[in-house]
Formats: sequence, structure tokens, C-alpha cells
Amino acid sequence: MRRTLYLVLIALSVCLGLKGQTEGGGIVASLLTCSPGTEVYSLSGHTGLRMKDTRKNLDLVFNYGVFDFRRPHFVWYFMLGECDYEVCPIPSDIFMQEYERRGSSVTEQRLNLTPGEAERLMSQLVLNCQPENRVYRYNFLTNNCTTKARDQIEQAVDGTVVYEEAGEHPTYRTLLHRYTEANPWVEAGCDLLLGAACDTVLSDRAAQFLPEQLMAYFGQAQIFDSLNNRRPLVAETVTLIRENKSRQSALVAEASKGTDQIPFVGPWASSLPTPLVLSVAVLGVCLLVLLLEYLCRRMFWGFDIVVMTLQGLVGGFLCFMFLCSEHPTLDSNWQIVAFNPLPLLCIPWVVRCAVRRKVCLYHYVAFLWLVLFLVFMPWLPQTFSVLTLPLALALLTRPMSYLLYYNRKDSKVLKDPKEPSNKKSKK
Repeated sequence: MRRTLYLVLIALSVCLGLKGQTEGGGIVASLLTCSPGTEVYSLSGHTGLRMKDTRKNLDLVFNYGVFDFRRPHFVWYFMLGECDYEVCPIPSDIFMQEYERRGSSVTEQRLNLTPGEAERLMSQLVLNCQPENRVYRYNFLTNNCTTKARDQIEQAVDGTVVYEEAGEHPTYRTLLHRYTEANPWVEAGCDLLLGAACDTVLSDRAAQFLPEQLMAYFGQAQIFDSLNNRRPLVAETVTLIRENKSRQSALVAEASKGTDQIPFVGPWASSLPTPLVLSVAVLGVCLLVLLLEYLCRRMFWGFDIVVMTLQGLVGGFLCFMFLCSEHPTLDSNWQIVAFNPLPLLCIPWVVRCAVRRKVCLYHYVAFLWLVLFLVFMPWLPQTFSVLTLPLALALLTRPMSYLLYYNRKDSKVLKDPKEPSNKKSKK
């Protein structure tokens, strides 16, 4: 498949290199917008640039979203924000068949370009497809298949593309929620990773990172030339393929049987309780353990090992993404205050003090730290994941239980860890 596409590219480059190829009237440029699919990477849809040259009988879609998730260490590089995508020309009929198979709709906005602008756009795309140019550093918010297509169109226009101001003032998070609300685990995961910068109000241009957003902006956009003459950017809008929900459901069913290797959301997410239900259940378990410890007058330090290990692993992942990932907005995540790797390092100390029934300074620090986070949480400039509040309260129950134990009159805990336990009592 890849070899065939490159042969098509070479043939196209040769054709465009012929003399006299700038005679106008033959190229029709279109923006293709594909509706969201069921795969994790297609939840927000897709954008392509269709270039149809009637003179040379060419009909190609330039796709800036080509990647191979089976490549070695793909997930690792994607997490680091060092994942490279590439642009590749695909015959339009193959492109359409793929999205029809997925049950997604395809909407075509035929651009109102002059013959010279259409030729320029074609030349830019061919140049981008050359081996030395086709790979680019992908960024899911600022440099993706949608923004790349928009930028190419703007560069080809003689003049300036002016977009009508939107009435709403969205953030990255509110726009992403439109596409993840049906997949609560995907939404909770995104909210757990994306920081406060994801909640800043976007400009009209920044809001165009999603395919359907760009399609809406293009529908109202105008091209202003040097003489201030204007014309609409889109000449005509046509629905090439209508959305097929039953087809999407069938694909999810096939994937759940293991007959499809594409990473679907449905099979694993639908079998789990929602993140809110699960996090509230965890809080309930922690409250129950706190009650049992108080009634039994003993501490279940084995439970601390489990809780602190999970807290440390989640916190370590968030801290790693906070410090190492090049993805935007991840380095402003206030949730690492509650979920950080420090508990993982303190497990031996906490267990040692619990076994010896000694006061552990960690519990005082953890209690104060979590209380401050919960108190100031409503005023922090970030929309938190539905997991954050119940899980933070669950974590708070552990130091709270120890503090209650320390202050019981019938507790056998040593108030001073340095004081020997065999102190003689007065007769």
C-alpha cells in the first residue's frame, strides 16, 4: 500500500513539473471533514485536502494524519510529545471507502480559489510530500492534520483569509469534552493529564484545531485581496458520505470479539463502571477501613502499602508527564499536588513506624498537604478530573486515621519516637 502511494506521488510530481502545467481551470481544491469515529485516535474526526485535477485525471486526498501505531515504542514517543506524523497522498476513492467502512460522514467544502491559487496549493502539497519534507512533529492541540491543512490553504491564497468571530469563547477542555463525553474513561484520563493552560479562553484561530471547528470557521470565512476586495473562502458544501451509526456499532462489536486489531474505545470502556462511580467506591472502602481501625483500636498498615503504592505510581506518571512531555498544557497540572510519587518513597518509613507503634511525621505532613489542596481546589484555575475530589478525600482518610489513633487516650503509641519503650514506672 505504501509503495503504491509513493509511486502515485512520484507520478504526480513529474506531471506538475512539466512545462505549461500552470494553465488554469483544471484543479478543484476542497477541504474534507470526516466525522468522529470509534477509535481513540479518531474521536475528534479528521481533516484532509482533496485536490482534483481534471486535466491529468488525478483525484488525491493529501492526508496529514498518517502514522503507524505498531511502530516500535510508538506509545512512548507519543507520551513524550515526540511522535512524528507524515503527509501522504491517497487516491480519493480509497480515502472515501475507508471512512465509509468506519461509518463516518465526509463533508466536502469546495474552496473558492483562483486557478493560480489552486496551482500554488497543489505545488505546496507536492513539495510537502517529498521524502525530506513529509514528516512533521505532531502536536494534538497546535500542529495536527487539521491545522496543517488550514495553514497550506492560507499560504496559497493571494490575500488574507479572515474568519468571522465566534459567539462563544471556548477552552481546549470544553471543546475536547464535546467529543469525549460519550467515553467517560477517555474524558477522565484527558482531564487527569491536561493542566490549567487547557482552561484558558482560546482565540478563534486556536479553536480551529478540531476538524468540525475548522469546517464551521471555513463556512463563514472571507478572502480579502490587496485591493480589499473579498470573496467567500468556500464556494460549495457537499456531503459525500453520510454517517452510519449502525456500521460504527458493528465495528465495535467486531473489535470486542477480538476480530479487529484497531484500538477501539468501546470494548474495554463499556465493561467498566464510570470513573466517578469507581472513585466514590474507593472513597467508601477507605472510609470503611478508617471506621474499622477506630473501632478495633489498631492500624492496618498493609492497607497503607496498597494505597501509597497506587498513589505513588499515579503520581509518578503525572510527574513524569509534567516534567518530560513536550505536549502543551501538561506542565501546568495542579493535580500533582495530590498525586505525586513521594508516598512511594515513604512506604518503608510509614510501615516501620506503624509496626513499632511510633508517631510518624509523614502523616502530619500528608494531612496538612491534602487539606490545603482540597480547601484551595475551587479557586485553582483548572477544571479537575471527576476522579480527583473523591480520590483526594480517600487519600486524606489514611493520615486522618493515624492522627485519630495517635490522640486516643487508650492508644499504646509512643508519643516520642526517641523515647525507649521500657521506661520504668513508679511503684
